[in-house]
Amino acid sequence: MKKILAFVFMLQFLSVSSQEYFPKNDGVKSENQNYTAFINAEIHITPDQVIKKGTLLIQNGKVVKTGSELNIPKNTVIIDLKGKSIFPSFIDAYSNFGIDLPKASRERPRVPQYDSKREGYYWNEHVMPEKEATAQFTFDDKKAKELLKEGFGAVNTHVQDGIVRGSGLLVALNTYGTDNERILMPKSAQYLSFEKSKYNKQIYPNSLMGSIALLKQMYHDASWYSKGASSTRDLSLEALQKNKSLTQIFYAGDKGNDLRAYDLGTSFGINYVLFGGGNEYELIDDIKLTQATYILPLNFPKAYDVENPFEAERLSLADMKDWNLAPTNPSVMAKNKVTFALSTHGLKSMSEFKTNLQKAIAYGLDKKIALAALTTVPASILHKEDELGTLKQGALANFLITSGDVFDEKTIIYENWVQGTPYQIHSLDLNNIDGNYVLSFDQKNFDLTIANSLTKPKFTLKKDDENITNK
Repeated sequence: MKKILAFVFMLQFLSVSSQEYFPKNDGVKSENQNYTAFINAEIHITPDQVIKKGTLLIQNGKVVKTGSELNIPKNTVIIDLKGKSIFPSFIDAYSNFGIDLPKASRERPRVPQYDSKREGYYWNEHVMPEKEATAQFTFDDKKAKELLKEGFGAVNTHVQDGIVRGSGLLVALNTYGTDNERILMPKSAQYLSFEKSKYNKQIYPNSLMGSIALLKQMYHDASWYSKGASSTRDLSLEALQKNKSLTQIFYAGDKGNDLRAYDLGTSFGINYVLFGGGNEYELIDDIKLTQATYILPLNFPKAYDVENPFEAERLSLADMKDWNLAPTNPSVMAKNKVTFALSTHGLKSMSEFKTNLQKAIAYGLDKKIALAALTTVPASILHKEDELGTLKQGALANFLITSGDVFDEKTIIYENWVQGTPYQIHSLDLNNIDGNYVLSFDQKNFDLTIANSLTKPKFTLKKDDENITNK
């Protein structure tokens, strides 16, 4: 009897002590090899390809097939989405998600720093192509959930500091995964700007002209270094050479700087993707001639308090015009055939994203172009068009289940699936009960009107045309 008990104990011990190579401490890991089919949905495979009553079949985090008549394998989990829609999850091509930077010191150095304090790197500390965002990245679960609620499934993040900022990484917003599963590209793009680092104190450059001159010098130095002419190693120039094949994203942040960055790039044979300032409409003829791809912010100016005479006196006509016309910027770019993606960069709160996007649409932005700017265009910028931004065969199962048009004010997002894993925002069983009703109470009849039942319910109760309540 003792021998049998010892044998059972050994089996239990062996089963407990054997583990997978990458153990997870956040719960039991389960591998789901089953198919899942979403049927009877309006499926937006791409902005231009829509199936009115289709089926989306996924397995192992990827799209197996999308179509109107599919042979569904046996033992498939079937989810009926009659009356609902499916869209690809959004992609933000310009983000600082998961990157925490220390607060910059406001103290001025007693003695101006002219030379670099780094050894083995480029002579100017604001040029840091060797920086890799993966070294400073920590998945931000709270921020990820905010982005998921707004429809995003992937973000391209980087260290937003310096003139040459190094490489970024592309991350899936899978809150249930691990970094080795979530990181889709450890080096997705190289980032540049005209702005000095807030943390390196080298005084040069101290003007926009100086930044342009420094970048030109850097490219000439890199060309010279690549020919083996240097007797010493420069880790920055070597990193710059390695990052040459990556997408080059330049933060311009203004219509004039768009053109300056474009001229700089063309003089060295580089096609920058330009992060604009939202005021490109002011120089649209020149912007159009660049034929560049842009990333546009949706952080439109807030309304000014003109009732305050002191504030109103300081307001310029240019500020008022920009407040009025900034929401037209995406539609003006679209009408002039300029390719662009949209970004949440610059928004103080993620709740502003949908509001400002709907505002841009109200100011003339076509919904198909808006969807492309959040899906296929950012995927193309990052050379991930086969995996992200669509629901074609082989793409990642990143998609939204909605109550209707994803850009409609009354539409809600039920679920956001990322890498085949659902993130629930609202229950799929939630029903739209908007309408007019008669409420009988205490032998009296009241007219009841319910609106926005799926988002922010409001009701009005009337008796004999008199409002009793309005909440």
